[in-house]
Amino acid sequence: MTLQLIILFLGIGIFAVVAYGDIRTRRIPNELIVAILALAAFRIAMDGDPRAGLYTLAAAAALFVATFLLFWRGLLGGGDVKLIGATALLIGYHNFFEFLFVMSVSGALVAVAVLARDRFGPRRATTPALQDRETPARLTVPYGVAIAAAGIVSLLVQYFPTR
Repeated sequence: MTLQLIILFLGIGIFAVVAYGDIRTRRIPNELIVAILALAAFRIAMDGDPRAGLYTLAAAAALFVATFLLFWRGLLGGGDVKLIGATALLIGYHNFFEFLFVMSVSGALVAVAVLARDRFGPRRATTPALQDRETPARLTVPYGVAIAAAGIVSLLVQYFPTR
């Protein structure tokens, strides 16, 4: 097996675990972020092009800063910020804008699905008494699913080029 195929399979596996965990718990464990970072470091080191590595590092750092500002304003979770930065390092600067586009479209689809589930999902058979009602929780979107989907698509596009 080639190095690129090993990175493809490991990346898809890690992203699948991230997406599943984010749906179930709304948490992205740091161990999975470290695994993606290790895979990215291995890929950058084996690529042999220091200039591409620097461009990738600069692009990922800029994206990390931008998403950290969104986290600071309460619009993104901390795990999402770390996952976006690690994924940008893994996919490289060549597929950076494709990653952002797929992530945006995937995020919109996930958000629509969450809103639809909240609006049309199962309801209780009876309405609880006024004193028993809970304050409604803030509706959250498991954006790690969109980031993982975009990471998988980016890795697949790199392995199976369309040109």
